[in-house]
Amino acid sequence: MKKHFFYIVLCASVAVSSCKKDDDNNDPKPTSQNVVLTGDLPTQTLDASKKYEIQGNVFVRSGQKLTIPEGTILVGDKRTKGTLVIDEGGQIEAIGTEDKPIVFTSEQGEGERDKGDWGGIVILGRANCNQNRPAIEGVTPEVRFGTFQSDVNDNESSGTLKYVRIEFAGIALSPNNETNSLTMGAIGRGTVIENVQVSYGGDDGFEWFGGTVNGKNLVSFGTWDDDFDCDFGWSGNVQYGLAVRDPFSADQSGSNAFECDNDAAGNNIQPYTSGVFSNMTVLGPRMDTSNAISGNYQHAMHLRRRTAISIFNSVVTGFPTMFRLDGLSTQTQYENSVGAIEKTIIVGVAGRVRNPVTMYSGGSGNTADTVRHFFLRAEKANMAFNTRVSASEATAKPDYAGMGLNENAFFSKYTKESYPKTMNFAVTGGVLASGAVFSNSKVAGTFFDKVNHVGAFGSTNWADKWTNFQPLLQTY
Repeated sequence: MKKHFFYIVLCASVAVSSCKKDDDNNDPKPTSQNVVLTGDLPTQTLDASKKYEIQGNVFVRSGQKLTIPEGTILVGDKRTKGTLVIDEGGQIEAIGTEDKPIVFTSEQGEGERDKGDWGGIVILGRANCNQNRPAIEGVTPEVRFGTFQSDVNDNESSGTLKYVRIEFAGIALSPNNETNSLTMGAIGRGTVIENVQVSYGGDDGFEWFGGTVNGKNLVSFGTWDDDFDCDFGWSGNVQYGLAVRDPFSADQSGSNAFECDNDAAGNNIQPYTSGVFSNMTVLGPRMDTSNAISGNYQHAMHLRRRTAISIFNSVVTGFPTMFRLDGLSTQTQYENSVGAIEKTIIVGVAGRVRNPVTMYSGGSGNTADTVRHFFLRAEKANMAFNTRVSASEATAKPDYAGMGLNENAFFSKYTKESYPKTMNFAVTGGVLASGAVFSNSKVAGTFFDKVNHVGAFGSTNWADKWTNFQPLLQTY
């Protein structure tokens, strides 16, 4: 069978114990009985020697603070759909370390955990939002968030998540009504979200609904729906993000790496959803033509409904459709430089017989051809950013080694039970090792490290030690 790949650089301006022992020192095992958390919590500091169980919707209300020490393990109750909600004005201080991360996981036993075992973490703030006091999805009793079209609270802090893992979380209660592994509703940029891994989420990995919060070193592993989902005028920054997709784990609604809207109707309302991503790596569901994937997979990047997010210095691989700029109103955002796609490499792998990859796609007034020609025109005008690598065909799979990607990191080489607990994502050579560009004003500020590498990793594997890519079999 002939194998094809396409390789493009876009430069547009646009609590259960087990008998199995695990000796890894970054997974502490408290010995005391579970402490149950329910209802509205007072200000308190948890004890890392205890294991905590989140039952039902647990709230940290305005004026209260929940402090979680390094190495603490919290489990979400499956029966009651345990969910931790940090309400407006509340704070969470969950600061782990590389050697002692804080772990939120399922209360199910080793080998029995599954996506959607509990509700995940919801953090709500009062930063700018293009909706008037919306209710966050999936939480009862109803809680609302955000300040409508006002930046007065944009610097607000809801606390810190640092060296934190969130596993088997996120519940789809009904269509378009779900919690995610980490749901962020109008959080201010004073909040710190760094070194956070979400694994086997029952809906999206990371979802932003408005707000200005930033993030660094984010990992989405084996999630069910989208990895990075943004809406309602989110305008923060993210640098260094990794997504690794399970070939057969995809939602019937259609799963994407990036899915971004301005709002559900695509209204011309501000603030626009204009978050900026740089140095992202997406290892998609299809590594080469030999592996099948779920028919529910859709797009590597689905930008729609007047969104204006930007993606820089990134590499995205292996989805059925690589880039969908959906609708004329969305394309206009990029033609007018409200959003931008620069120095981003997309690697599309042709499917099996009669299932070719679609590199570009349009919709609602524009077509795949208009999207393609728009980017080609933009590339020609911006050759200083990078020389375009022409689309080509080959009889072998994509040259991942030549790019600098570790082929062993793709999920398609494993099962859920066999993916290694640790993985080396470092890039020490190849196309991705150099050439990142930060000349665009969107990435020129102090938040973004001016690194040379394209994608999430350079020569250092920042995902070492604190992550766990085999939480299914972990003893907690």
